[in-house]
Order: sequence, then structure tokens, then C-alpha cells
Amino acid sequence: MIRRLRTARLVRGERGYSLIELLTVMAIMGIVMGGLTQIFVAGSKAEADMNVRFQAQLNSRLALDKIRRDTHCATAVAPANPTNSVTLSLPAACGGDKTYCTSAIGSTGSRYGLYWQLGSTCSAATGIKLIDYLTTGNLFTYAAQSTTSLAALTVDFPVSVKGGSIGRYELKDTIYLRNSTRT
Repeated sequence: MIRRLRTARLVRGERGYSLIELLTVMAIMGIVMGGLTQIFVAGSKAEADMNVRFQAQLNSRLALDKIRRDTHCATAVAPANPTNSVTLSLPAACGGDKTYCTSAIGSTGSRYGLYWQLGSTCSAATGIKLIDYLTTGNLFTYAAQSTTSLAALTVDFPVSVKGGSIGRYELKDTIYLRNSTRT
């Protein structure tokens, strides 16, 4: 019995947390967790943006390499006017004629894609997409052969995921047709 009285006195002397203390701690924890959540969301968005930019740059490098290989093998180039399409005359050993063309993506007219297709015609509906996020549709400039130089195809790929000049990545190269002849 004496033991029970001592235990009862000790229990009565111990106090728990009040409702105000609990609410204060919860409010502080909510503010801290909200800040941490914003940091993680911002990091996730930055990573997604970086992945899209990296993929766009990688696709443009691979497309330039493909066009470079095809142009080196080509015997002639038939550029379109405006310069949004080019047909390369390739021997059968190189896969036959190929056409590269651009087409607007969406209704804004500020985003273009580069497509290729076997043969002398190309369109976004039937071609294979190589690049997305181009800022212009005019990518090709052709210089015919002369007595001093081989024919050359200049390719310019301005890539921007956000549009315009923000974060713009540009690949530009002049590729000579090794199989063309000097006239």
C-alpha cells in the first residue's frame, strides 16, 4: 500500500506535453518539411530539364554524324528552296537516295524536327525523326563544285529546348562530297 502511494505521487508529478506545445512543434515541422519538399521538387525539375537538353544535344550530334557519312558517300545533292530539305544521291552500296527534311512541330512555328526518308521525298508523317527542338527549319546550304573545290553541303543545327536563344546549342559543319568531281 505504501508503495502504491509513492507510485501515485510520482505519476501525479510527471506531466505530459500540452496541446499548445504539440501544435507549435507540428507547425515548425510543417515549415521545415515544406522547405525540404520544395528543394526536392526543384532538384527533380532541374534533372528532368537537364535530361531533355542532353537528349536533344545527343540526337543532334548523331544526326550530324549520319548526314556526314551519307554526304561523304553521295555523288550529288539536290537542295530544295527554301533550304528545309536536301536529297542526297547515293549509290546502292551506301543505301540508295536519301532525303532529309524539316517540319514544324506544333502550331507555334518555333520548334522544328529533322526527318529522313529513303527516296526523293520526305515528310514528318512518313519520315524517321532524327532531331527535335530545332529553332529553325532552314538547315542546309549547298555549294556546287567548281574547278577549285568539291561540292559542299553546309549543315547548321540550332537546338534549344526552351526555344529562342536560351540554352541554345548549335552544331555547324561544312561537309564535302568526296564523290563529286571538279568541273
